[in-house]
Amino acid sequence: MEYMMVEKRSYERLVARIEALARRVSELCRRQDKALQPWLDNEEVCLLLNIQKRTLQRYRERGLLPCTQIRHKIYYKTEDVERLLAASALRSGSKR
Repeated sequence: MEYMMVEKRSYERLVARIEALARRVSELCRRQDKALQPWLDNEEVCLLLNIQKRTLQRYRERGLLPCTQIRHKIYYKTEDVERLLAASALRSGSKR
């Protein structure tokens, strides 16, 4: 086992910074929306919007539908998909 000596003042500063960090993390966690919405994958979004995967890719590329990629899988927030659906309904309603 290896030991290291640290000045008391340095140790106290380190502890104070760790405590400040812990408070900040707790504060950020409290701010988060507790009712997390489920995330949708490509297949689910394509079914909901009745579109092909290539069309969904174009939506992402054009910034019409924000997404998050985790490893090789892409996810969408439910509220973003609903917003796109609502916008689409408004556009199709104004064409009549």
